[in-house]
Amino acid sequence: MSVANLLALRLHRHKLTQPDLANAAGLVHWMGAVQAQDFPAAKWALCLRVRGGLQDLDVEQAFNDGAILRTHVLRPTWHFVTPADIQWLLKLSAPRVHAASAYYYRQTGLDARVIARSCAMLQRALDGNHYLTRTELAVHLRRAKVPADGLKLAYIMMHAELEGVICSGPRRGRQFTYALLTERVPGKAPDYCRDEALAQLAARYFRSHGPATLRDFVWWSGLTVKDARTGIAAAGSELEQSTFDDRPHWGPREGSPPGPGTGAWLLPNYDEYLIAYKDRGAVVERGRTANLVARTNGGFSHHLVIDGRLAGGWRRTLKGHLVMIEVAPYKPLTPAQKGAVAAAADRYGEFLNQRAELTVL
Repeated sequence: MSVANLLALRLHRHKLTQPDLANAAGLVHWMGAVQAQDFPAAKWALCLRVRGGLQDLDVEQAFNDGAILRTHVLRPTWHFVTPADIQWLLKLSAPRVHAASAYYYRQTGLDARVIARSCAMLQRALDGNHYLTRTELAVHLRRAKVPADGLKLAYIMMHAELEGVICSGPRRGRQFTYALLTERVPGKAPDYCRDEALAQLAARYFRSHGPATLRDFVWWSGLTVKDARTGIAAAGSELEQSTFDDRPHWGPREGSPPGPGTGAWLLPNYDEYLIAYKDRGAVVERGRTANLVARTNGGFSHHLVIDGRLAGGWRRTLKGHLVMIEVAPYKPLTPAQKGAVAAAADRYGEFLNQRAELTVL
């Protein structure tokens, strides 16, 4: 497989070249889970991949309605998931996230007694479709003699998410709230055995991210290598193997993408197209791979991608009804690339329902 073919397939399966899904919930279901610790950026990641000019407020409404949820799952960070998937994903991945967080549980004094008392209080405080912020829940925890703020409070909430006690509620203005998972997701969850859940996760990942390696899947899912291998094997005929750079890659059983992987995208930080792979050599120049994640904290924290490869960074500034977009490419842009970047900036303006003003540095 050539680099061009691999990039074209990934862009196609990420729904970046031909968005064909109707709404944010359909896209999250397709991807399996979408990293979402930067909430505004994650909403843009969804809109990029959905047809018909979806806007920020559309995703916000889907989130508030509970069509998509936000919780800690897979790796120790927030992801968007659907109500239909949240419970089996938690059951599969929570033990690994707990293990990864064990040191911080000890450092913050979260033993079994404190965790049990905290979960019981969260259950009482949120019962009856009450939606409360983290600050408000901290008051209830203090009443239960669990004084918690800062890191300790964050890990109490994450532990309760992983155990399926709480998940995201609707936003209250700009504030996030929590809800009881059983009230936010009524009805019976899919009753997958472990191997079925591993197969389901493998099929979701490789159909939406492939071609990708076993190492990529282990990184994205948080699974052990053994479990990842089991998932790939259990997915069976849904996946096919190919070779790139002398390494096996997996993807769904389908033909080539309908067109070449050309175009320009203003991807947000932590976008699945970059963050969901351990091996990023096909997308990122070797000299820039090491500081890719560090760039998410810089001034140009978002990613310019041209023809499937990382080509620079971008940032936005809001001024009234104007969004000013500054793009810093690694190399001078050709006229065709400038036109593609301008179109991408206009799309971002549509997402925010504001006029976009582009500057290429």
